Formats: sequence, structure tokens, C-alpha cells
Amino acid sequence: MAHIFRRAEERDLIEIVAMLADDVLGAAREDQSVPLNKAYLDAFAAIGRDENQFLLTVEADGQVAGCLQLSFIPGLSRLGMWRGQIESVRIARDYRGQGLGRQMLEWAIGQCREKGCGLVQLHTDVSRKDAIRFYEQLGFKASHAGMKLAL
Repeated sequence: MAHIFRRAEERDLIEIVAMLADDVLGAAREDQSVPLNKAYLDAFAAIGRDENQFLLTVEADGQVAGCLQLSFIPGLSRLGMWRGQIESVRIARDYRGQGLGRQMLEWAIGQCREKGCGLVQLHTDVSRKDAIRFYEQLGFKASHAGMKLAL
């Protein structure tokens, strides 16, 4: 089955939000109501206006099968090194276990190389043990302690 890697379009948002909500953590924090909550539409528009943001969708069989958000972050430290930040990696339930997640991460890492990034970083909830194993298999290391402050 051929996968199409492309920039997300507004018509994809219902499927993307459904993937974000399709686990214990996401179910508690996402809103799957239709029509979509305006907050999703506003965020999608902001991502689209920012040249350092890319919301990827992977299409299979005419459906959105996976998504991730890739951000390019300029920095002063490490001699002005750019970083790639990967967030919101999701695979639709029917497409899990087929290697699509690996293909998506390899695509994102390739985009970071093309942009000249010196490293790629991501965060995942510590309760997502399978995701952590998956990222480690791709070469990611738990090198820093992540912290968040809810506002």
C-alpha cells in the first residue's frame, strides 16, 4: 500500500483530532465534537502561517493514517544551532504495527537534516512506555529531564 506524505489540510482536522484523542491521555484532553472546536481551527491557521511549522499527514487508502507536527527552532546555544522538534505523533488504529510510525519519524528526521538542524528532539509522556521504546529503537536518548508548567 502506497503512503502519501503531505502537509495537512483543514479537511484532515477531524481525523487528526480523532487520532489525538484515541488513547487514555488524549481522550481526557481533546474535544472530538463536530463541528470542530474553533481552537483547533485557530491553531491550524497559526501553524500554516509559520514557515517553521509543518503539520504532516500520511494518507493511505484515501484516509489520514498518521500525523505529526514538526517545528524548526532557531537557537543561540551550540553556536546558533537549529533544532527539530517532533510533537503529536499519532497513527490511526487501523494502521498501527505496519511500520508507518517509523516511516514518519524517518521522514521528519530527513526534513531536519535538510533544514540544517543539529539535533532532533521530542517529548512523550512518561506513561507511554511503548512510545518510549519505539523512540529509543530509532536512536533517541532520554538525555534531559523535561518539565512543564500548566497555565
